[in-house]
Amino acid sequence: MSILLLLLFCASLFFGSRPIPVLQAALDVARRADTVVALILTEVRLPRALIALFAGATLGLCGAAMQGLLRNPLASPGLVGSASGAALGAAVMLYSGLAASFWLALPAGGVAGALSATLLVYLLAGRSAGTATLILAGVAVNSLALSLISLLINLAPSPYAVREIVLWMLGSIANNSLDDFWLMLPGTLLGWLLLAGSGRSLDALTLGEESARTLGVAIDRLRWRVFAAVALAVGSAVSVTGAIGFIGLVTPHLLRPLVGHQPGKLLTVSALGGAILLLCADIAVRLFPAGTEIKVGVLTSLIGAPFFLYLIMKSRRWQT
Repeated sequence: MSILLLLLFCASLFFGSRPIPVLQAALDVARRADTVVALILTEVRLPRALIALFAGATLGLCGAAMQGLLRNPLASPGLVGSASGAALGAAVMLYSGLAASFWLALPAGGVAGALSATLLVYLLAGRSAGTATLILAGVAVNSLALSLISLLINLAPSPYAVREIVLWMLGSIANNSLDDFWLMLPGTLLGWLLLAGSGRSLDALTLGEESARTLGVAIDRLRWRVFAAVALAVGSAVSVTGAIGFIGLVTPHLLRPLVGHQPGKLLTVSALGGAILLLCADIAVRLFPAGTEIKVGVLTSLIGAPFFLYLIMKSRRWQT
């Protein structure tokens, strides 16, 4: 998977509406020659590939962590409100016009929205809430955030603002710069760091909460550690890419049999798988004819929905 990820990253630098000589562009960058191919590589292809890699890895990793923590295969990174909160924060920046006047406003609003939504889930559920209460609190916050986004779209002062909010909600990696990547990187890495070392606790949690406590796992501390990590990492990623669905849901399902259904081992593998899936999706949308590139979030949804239909049909066969 690591080799495949490296190959896809290199392919992402090459493929586009028109391929470029990557080696020649790299040499031009090393010589500091302001050629067209060098500018395309550094200003367009490299930021897009890096953001796809880190955002995909974040969604896959956080999806596996949430499913392991809640012991629910339908749990997703956005269950604690981080994704919808980030979308609401970004929508507020677009609605107010701050995103057009200040380049930092959109991602900063997304991160602030993600953290605020997660904090609200914490306040609603309480420190020692059970899994069911946490899920209900997350569903309530998600519904509230999506309702407020719909209200902003309805009250938008101009068709341009509506278009910007809707297009951002579709999810895209295009038109981002290295500044956007550096902006999402600190929160993403901090989230990854918080999840590091949680694998053994997630493995113990598969035996049940009471059994995990007897093995020395602090359930409340683990729960909010994972929640904080997901809020930081997903909020930082979504604030730059927009809403990209199904990566965090599909990736753990695909890879879980390869690691013996162990949540701890699934974390790293899901990070690699999420990066691979998002890079593949981003390369695929570039291969559409010029002028008709679709949003990468639309493509991931088109792939993810049939996958879950397949899971439903498979579970029905098991029951019969």
